[in-house]
Amino acid sequence: GPLSERPLMEVRLGELHTWISTCDFSPQGLLGAVQRAWSSYCAKYIHVKQGGPAGISMLLAGYCLLSYGWNYQHFKRHRWRKYH
Repeated sequence: GPLSERPLMEVRLGELHTWISTCDFSPQGLLGAVQRAWSSYCAKYIHVKQGGPAGISMLLAGYCLLSYGWNYQHFKRHRWRKYH
């Protein structure tokens, strides 16, 4: 199919610049991309016939890592202040 309709993983390295230039970077286009990514994630890991806890645990682990990254400076200051 056309280059603009291919997913990122099917684009060759030489075609990457052209593929990026065909993307829609408006707020509506970005929202559509996020919705497609979320539905793809759900289809692959959540809504499967014989699924396990892998999809939910990956989502939870990602949230934990993101939360730790957001609060890292607070944890770092608390660690130095703990015994002094």
